[in-house]
Amino acid sequence: MIDAVTKPRTKTRTKTERPRLHKVILVNDDYTPREFVVMVLKGEFRMTEDEAYKVMITAHRRGVCVVAVFTKDVAETKATRATDAGRAKGYPLLFTTEPEE
Repeated sequence: MIDAVTKPRTKTRTKTERPRLHKVILVNDDYTPREFVVMVLKGEFRMTEDEAYKVMITAHRRGVCVVAVFTKDVAETKATRATDAGRAKGYPLLFTTEPEE
């Protein structure tokens, strides 16, 4: 009979850091029609009419409103596409991004 010594097997797991998330922010202006802002929010950010209206009104009252949070690439792409939609119609519509704390 052989005495077998069993060693516990340990796995080293590399902890991958989650990518930092970025906020997409709608900046209010006094020229872009409310209906157009709502249309862009629905189209680019897949919001319902109600959600889009609430975001638009919050930005209107406070000057800015966080629209959504994504990974950096997605946030920047969506912000650019939404801003470009306004530019294409001659509006100063602006969406920016910033890292989430």
